[in-house]
Amino acid sequence: MRDELRYIGKKIVQNEFELAKEVDDIQDNDYKHRLESSGFPASEFTAYRAELLRYFGEALYMNFEETVEKVNAWGEKVANKAIYYNISLSDSLIAISNYRTVIWNVFTEELEQRKFAAKTMLDVSKIIDPLFDKVSRIFGEAYENNSKRLMAIAYTALEELSVPVVPIATGIAVIPLVGAIDTHRAQLIMETALREGARLKISHFILDISGVLIIDTMVANQIFQIVKALKLIGTQTILTGIRPEIAQTIVSLGLNFNEIKTHASLKQALKELGFNHRKNC
Repeated sequence: MRDELRYIGKKIVQNEFELAKEVDDIQDNDYKHRLESSGFPASEFTAYRAELLRYFGEALYMNFEETVEKVNAWGEKVANKAIYYNISLSDSLIAISNYRTVIWNVFTEELEQRKFAAKTMLDVSKIIDPLFDKVSRIFGEAYENNSKRLMAIAYTALEELSVPVVPIATGIAVIPLVGAIDTHRAQLIMETALREGARLKISHFILDISGVLIIDTMVANQIFQIVKALKLIGTQTILTGIRPEIAQTIVSLGLNFNEIKTHASLKQALKELGFNHRKNC
């Protein structure tokens, strides 16, 4: 039985490039067009296919664990290449399924010509199928990790946009806040204000909360912490944009804003800092 497996494995290895071309031949035209459009070099693709087919062949007669390690390395390498060239996961998995078709075509032909025992087919399946599953899993994990990485980048960019620092004069900047403030966002506001305050040498920050819908005890405490942290680096904070309904909520909750300088509007805060409205002559 081992002789039959060795024979089939050797035949796959000896014909790896011819079989790699067969993998390409059975792809549909739409898939081929997408692959060509991706910019992935055709010669590299053929070489990668031949390499994987060689490992499948070697698995039938060489040390299986060593072959698994080679397949793992191949999967990680080629998956990253496919991601780089924007080849979809579905197209990658379609290609992997076609390797199986080509290998079974080889085996079926030899089975008919050499009258291999039926058990040989089962033995080949037990060796080859787990390798196919492993390659598919590696590709799936690589694409999932890439998606998480892109989402993290997008989320970081979105977070940065959620805390805009707008310099309006030397030493003066505005941070207009919109939406809800939770613990995580409050920490981001503090970090951004401290970093940009030091970088821009800000002496006065105007924290405009006219776009913040809810001010409760937790949000108020977060604002207090931000103001205290800025004060430690010599930056004064003016709070603006407290709407009447928010002011009523603050009073009903018994929150004390006496330690924070406040103004009803950004315009009033700017006027205090020396900005005067001038009519055009």
